[in-house]
Amino acid sequence: MSIKNSSTLTKKYRLILSAVHMVYRLVNATYNVEELTLRLTRLLCQFIKASSCSIHLLDKKRKKVVMIAIFNNKINILLNKKKDLLEIKKDEKKVAQGYVVFKDHFIGLPLVADDSVGALFVRRKRSEPPFSEFDKDMLSVVGEQSVTAIRNLQLYEGQQKVILESIRFIGKLLEKQGAAKTASHAPVCFKLLEKLGRALGMDQEEINILYYASILRDSGAIDVPFEILSKTSQLTPEEFKVIRKQPTKCAELIRPVEFLKPVLPVILYHHEKYDGTGYPSGLKKDQIPLGASVMAVVEAFEAMTTERPYKNRLDIKEAIIEIKQNSGTQFHPKVVNAFVELANKKNFRKFLSPASC
Repeated sequence: MSIKNSSTLTKKYRLILSAVHMVYRLVNATYNVEELTLRLTRLLCQFIKASSCSIHLLDKKRKKVVMIAIFNNKINILLNKKKDLLEIKKDEKKVAQGYVVFKDHFIGLPLVADDSVGALFVRRKRSEPPFSEFDKDMLSVVGEQSVTAIRNLQLYEGQQKVILESIRFIGKLLEKQGAAKTASHAPVCFKLLEKLGRALGMDQEEINILYYASILRDSGAIDVPFEILSKTSQLTPEEFKVIRKQPTKCAELIRPVEFLKPVLPVILYHHEKYDGTGYPSGLKKDQIPLGASVMAVVEAFEAMTTERPYKNRLDIKEAIIEIKQNSGTQFHPKVVNAFVELANKKNFRKFLSPASC
């Protein structure tokens, strides 16, 4: 073997090892399938020097494409709506069925674990050099690493759903029994939380935390005596002490669940007040996590605009005035300002109506 050929092989092996290492680092820093596939498309474009890359994922039962992650060397695109998945090309369907397609400017490889997970595609423009056998080999190596990571994350997300559904069931059971008087309508609550969170500059991971918190915030009610939760008159000081323990009880319930640990501060501290007079820890101002401050405003608004046996509900305008009046004492001023600003927008205001709850 000539020195030149040896040098070329060494360079290729290093490139493959580098790609595998990058995938490994990517997998260990990513916790959901959507983010992983989007980041993989960017990585593959870099290593294969492709003009675009896409990953199709299949539904395990129906074997239909349910998501496509794309990178076109400029932006990432995620397609997961039914209408966006109708026009899949013939070559792409063939690869998703388990066939390898290798053309000068197009490579398609199936992603297979125990069964078919999806398919991986890279493309070059006609004006660019054709793909080589080495490009195909490197794509195969990265694909093998990727399919394992995708499958593991899918299993992990499946476990998350089972756990969340179990905790949701507890909340529904309490509500059905008339115990969870403070139980919210989680989908509507989350819409308010999501829009308010985004207005405050929260990223997708922080928004996901708010979603879980909207589902789980009342799960601690399972440890509160039924006669207290179902009481229609004002609570006694002793009964209120029991209620104040609910966030801590809720935190204890979900603490053993690893993926829910980032949710704990929101659950635990959304009854804290900006002036430090809240519970359970008497935190004040920016000691209170932003997610907890967001939850506090939305939950208070929801409570004020919902009919209770022991009080009349306020209308939207009255509730907003009440929240503004408590800015800087009960609520974080920055969160209140964002909420009031959003409340003036039509697409947000429709979620404020009690009729939508």
